Amino acid sequence: MGQRLSLDQQLCFSLYATSMAVNRVYKPVLDRLGITFPQLLVLQALHETDDGMTIGAIAKRLSLDSSTVTPLAKRLESGGMVTRTRDPDDERQIIVRLTERGQVRWEETECLAEMVEDRTDMTNERLQEINEEVKAFHDALISAEGSKGVEEGAG
Repeated sequence: MGQRLSLDQQLCFSLYATSMAVNRVYKPVLDRLGITFPQLLVLQALHETDDGMTIGAIAKRLSLDSSTVTPLAKRLESGGMVTRTRDPDDERQIIVRLTERGQVRWEETECLAEMVEDRTDMTNERLQEINEEVKAFHDALISAEGSKGVEEGAG
């Protein structure tokens, strides 16, 4: 067994600490808008679609459990930023759609990327390179997770 890595050598800690730092940059804007970071992610996911998304589809897109997304959607609905309606084709499904107010709130977060660029003195291109590397790491972990389940089931 190899030598244990110090905290600063552990990628998981670096990713966690970076995520927390980004949240601190975003917090004043999100507080002013009356939304949380997870609610921002829901607004972003909904903004990427034209016809709304089910709770399950939002959960999948954000790598969350449906039980986590449901209260986020309810809170956004009470703030007038989304509507939640039952799918007429499958009453078990709840479809969430952005309202005009939700669209405006999402547009008001446009400054967040610029804030990160300003705070880090990194170009948008460099930040996108980092993002691509982190996404590749994420995808590798998810892929390994899926293949491990297949291997275990084969035995």
